[in-house]
Amino acid sequence: MKVNGRRNSKNVFLGLTLAFLLAFLATAARVVFAKPPAQTPDGEALFKEKGCNACHTIGGGDLVGPDLQGVTERQDQAWLKQWILAPDQALASGDPIATELFKKYNSIPMPNLGLTPDQVDSLLAYLGGGATTGGAGAELPVGDATSGKAYFVGDKRLENGGPHCISCHSIAGLGSLGGGNLGPDLTTSGFVKSSAAFASFMSAPSTQTMGSIWANTPLTPQEQADLYAFLSKASVTQREPSALLQIALLAIAGAAVLIALEHLYWRKRLMGVRKPMIERSRAIQAKK
Repeated sequence: MKVNGRRNSKNVFLGLTLAFLLAFLATAARVVFAKPPAQTPDGEALFKEKGCNACHTIGGGDLVGPDLQGVTERQDQAWLKQWILAPDQALASGDPIATELFKKYNSIPMPNLGLTPDQVDSLLAYLGGGATTGGAGAELPVGDATSGKAYFVGDKRLENGGPHCISCHSIAGLGSLGGGNLGPDLTTSGFVKSSAAFASFMSAPSTQTMGSIWANTPLTPQEQADLYAFLSKASVTQREPSALLQIALLAIAGAAVLIALEHLYWRKRLMGVRKPMIERSRAIQAKK
């Protein structure tokens, strides 16, 4: 009886050991053959929160920056992580890939988004997990360049009460001085190289100033189309020589006016001092 009891105990022990080994092997197999990280909610949220969708699509074609579909397969993971963490440093170091991207996409540098290494990992997991944003953006209606110019300079009111572009931006060939300088010159801006890029950016501006301004006063699709029609026609590589001549002439005319006003002001003061002196001198001469 004791022998049979020992055999039964031994069989139970062997059975438990075998079950444990099978469970361990099954778990190891799932880890080894697991698929790449799927799109994580954090990565997707970061993509939108940081304004990546204003310059990039995933499977919708190039915008201001390249289409990011398959980017984790095209580029080395370590390079991608360093590039997303500090694109300004990569450009400053003369990195050949960063330099090529800078030249290819209208010399518009990617901003430093201030991400942590963990956030970059989440973003790369999202990009490498088969994420897609679909098309490059909503299709704009046919725009009218004349209306676009009126919106830009303030001759025509925007429907939702937004500010006029000229208060912050300038563009070649528009007026004598072009406009404001709070924002970039839109003459060569990559955001107007295609209607998709312009619509994508204006639907969710990624810059702090633009985002805060247009969040409550968004442009209508027709206003976007009209502005794009104007900006795309006005986009040239450099300001027209006639515009530069106008600026020079204004500077000369302004200087001449200031000199004339100064002369009139000091002439009166000099006359007020010299006239009494001359009269005293004449009085002394007459007494002699």
